[in-house]
Amino acid sequence: MPKSLKKLTIGLTGGIGAGKSSALELFARSGAKTVSLDALAHELSAKGRPVHRSMVRAFGRSILNSQGEIDRRALGKKVFSSRPLLKKLERATHPLIRKEMRRRVSGSSRRVVVVDVPLLFEGGLHEDFDVTVLVSAKRETRIARVKRRDGLSRTEVLRRIRAQMPERKKRAAADVVIDNDGTIARLGRSVREYQDAFELIAGGRR
Repeated sequence: MPKSLKKLTIGLTGGIGAGKSSALELFARSGAKTVSLDALAHELSAKGRPVHRSMVRAFGRSILNSQGEIDRRALGKKVFSSRPLLKKLERATHPLIRKEMRRRVSGSSRRVVVVDVPLLFEGGLHEDFDVTVLVSAKRETRIARVKRRDGLSRTEVLRRIRAQMPERKKRAAADVVIDNDGTIARLGRSVREYQDAFELIAGGRR
């Protein structure tokens, strides 16, 4: 990368059904380097990888299946019924995932790097980024999408929405809000416009 250019890092987030994953894919198509923290967590928790070893040290081999992989259902039963155990899981995994995220962001040759972070504000990860972007949609739009995608009832979807940070707080905290109540084509246009702006900002930074 030329010395006159500086990387611009973007933290991307959004509540369930808002379209965050679609936006990440569209940023990739528009030329950004993209990283998904969920995908990264799954990769690092594979057998023999750092997060896998850390989780076994924290919880013992009872969380493994017969192949030695993490039994996510067994682990979920442990941690989601106990806040202290959930915090223990976070301590065992988050530092390693964040370290690898930073390595991949710093190692990218792209001027714009977009990272999909589900708990961007809740986990304090917004401080790692130059710009924060929230993909947002109206509650009824999100409910309809999740019902269609996951086959959940309205009650189940609402329970998941209420478990997340309120949308109004995320909108207030974000630097950029992309409203996604329309079509994927409309979302694509918004993403391309912001990607163009981010490229210009990165190109002008010294």
